[in-house]
Amino acid sequence: MHRPKLLLIHGLVGSLDYFGPEKRFSKATVRTCDLLGYGERRNVDLGRVTLQSQADHVSGVIGALAGAPVWLLGHSMGGAMAMLTADRHPDLVGGIINVEGNFTLKDAFWSSRIAAKDPNQWADEYRAMQEDVPGWLRRCGLEPTAERLEWARLILAHQPAETVQKMSQAIVNETRRPDYPAALRRVIERGVPVHLIAGEKSADAWDLPDLVRGAARSYVKQPGVGHLMMLEDPDGFCRIVDSLFDLRA
Repeated sequence: MHRPKLLLIHGLVGSLDYFGPEKRFSKATVRTCDLLGYGERRNVDLGRVTLQSQADHVSGVIGALAGAPVWLLGHSMGGAMAMLTADRHPDLVGGIINVEGNFTLKDAFWSSRIAAKDPNQWADEYRAMQEDVPGWLRRCGLEPTAERLEWARLILAHQPAETVQKMSQAIVNETRRPDYPAALRRVIERGVPVHLIAGEKSADAWDLPDLVRGAARSYVKQPGVGHLMMLEDPDGFCRIVDSLFDLRA
């Protein structure tokens, strides 16, 4: 049986490599994608990076994977990237799994706070987060187990503070644009399959437009978790994603 290709796009802090997704998913061939400014791609001119250019970057990653179209799974900011990539490069995207993605400016509440900070002040705050990983996890509502501590250190080390702030500004600027809802509408009206996943504890804060909610092929709440569901319960998350590929027909 043909296995679909699934490209994972991280959120404001990445990557999504940390929980070993290639070994946990059983229904798809999985790859992860570092956005510009993250991981090995951190040495870029961030002044030129927008969500549109990030979408074009994702299209290049897809192009390197033989056998497009692929499915995109985007978490948080990555959900916005998945939708914009599908809008700008429709032939490359066969479906979207949007995991509490940024559909509106209201969703970008953490990004809005970071975007407005003085750069030096934000750099100091981010450094403090990296130096107190247990505290960061507790503020996220997670018990700092040994595994989560290891993973959280990888997440926070994956990008510099400047990248986090520049991408916060980019997501705020994009979601406040009057033509952003039109991009979402074009994806929906083309009939691209869209599945939605939320954490049970954070679902009520997700500002889902009626257009997206009404057109979604499925909407699943992962029990007992919040926005960082892969960090909290990766096996439960992967079981949900695997189940979505059984619905493709």
